[in-house]
Amino acid sequence: MEIAAYYFPNYHVDKRNEEFHGANWTEWELMQCARPRFAGHRQPRVPVWGYEDESIPEVMGKKIRTAQEYGVDVFVFDWYWYDGRTYLQRALDEGFLPAVKGTDFKFALMWANHDWYDRHPCSFENAKMENCRRLYTCDITMDNISGIWDHLVENYLGNENYWKVDGKLYYSIYTPRLFINRLGGADNAKKALELFRKKVNDAGLGELHLNAVMYDNLESSAQNSMDQRQAWYDTGFDSFTNYNSSGTSPEWTKFPVVDPRVAAEEFTGIVARNLQLDCGAFFPVITTGFDSTPRTIQSDVFREGCYPFVPVLESDPEIFSETLFTYAKLLKDKPENEKIIFLNAWNEWTEGSYLEPDTHFGYAMLEKIKAFKNSVKS
Repeated sequence: MEIAAYYFPNYHVDKRNEEFHGANWTEWELMQCARPRFAGHRQPRVPVWGYEDESIPEVMGKKIRTAQEYGVDVFVFDWYWYDGRTYLQRALDEGFLPAVKGTDFKFALMWANHDWYDRHPCSFENAKMENCRRLYTCDITMDNISGIWDHLVENYLGNENYWKVDGKLYYSIYTPRLFINRLGGADNAKKALELFRKKVNDAGLGELHLNAVMYDNLESSAQNSMDQRQAWYDTGFDSFTNYNSSGTSPEWTKFPVVDPRVAAEEFTGIVARNLQLDCGAFFPVITTGFDSTPRTIQSDVFREGCYPFVPVLESDPEIFSETLFTYAKLLKDKPENEKIIFLNAWNEWTEGSYLEPDTHFGYAMLEKIKAFKNSVKS
């Protein structure tokens, strides 16, 4: 059983962020300013390790060692490309890649191909899509896609620590619907993915395993898009997963707090249904928690609205552990290369989705992974 954790790289200084937020800004600032927004709300959440700079190899080395010690096998980095260049890449390029050398720890990329909006933080009114300022557009076209593939092949896919699924280089696209639409339809998207495969093969890197993330809550409405699997499989994707489970089931209509056990049970039903479909492999995800309130302006009344004014899912180590074992049972008859569980996330602190230790639970979430991995090995 492999455990892959998503990694959100916005805890280092980025020049583009400084243009909008000021010198030396990172999302740690939002965490330090977070406050309880309703009775019983657990904020601020404080990292045991402090507010560290993830672009420093020594800092990333500690993350890698901790992940390995507790049973996480892979970091899947959120990867961004706007206006012909990368964004938030220093955590990977300057921190992770130097630190991972000489280890057997793996990494992969998930292209977060959504537009980037000014929500760090935002007010209740400005959270509405018609009012929210778009800072960067993910400008994917048939004319520029080749250059994006070249950048990936030249900088990442040949790395000895790059993760392979069934012997193939794993690469994921967060919003397949947006990817297809911006390329002008399914036929063009299929050609673009075929070109990607060819470039990888021509570079002597073997084959690609292309994954589609089927739920994206950054489009005009949050909806479960799992029924699109067959169409996306025909476009050229090999497997499917989710980024997180927020907004996917009836429990998520409650505000301001959802019941973590009910939410886990409802999403497990979605997972079980998808594991029965035969159009590509399916890798289930567990959301470790969800709390986007740090991305709201703290002086605004916290009321139901557009993201980030959405319900909170509190972390629960016991429910997290139970879900790991439930997923293992659901995957037991799958081929070994399909026994993969994704976790959201290693460090997405401003959405309350993290495995890194905090001052409330300590290492409890990581301990549950270690116990699970030891159990499934025995």
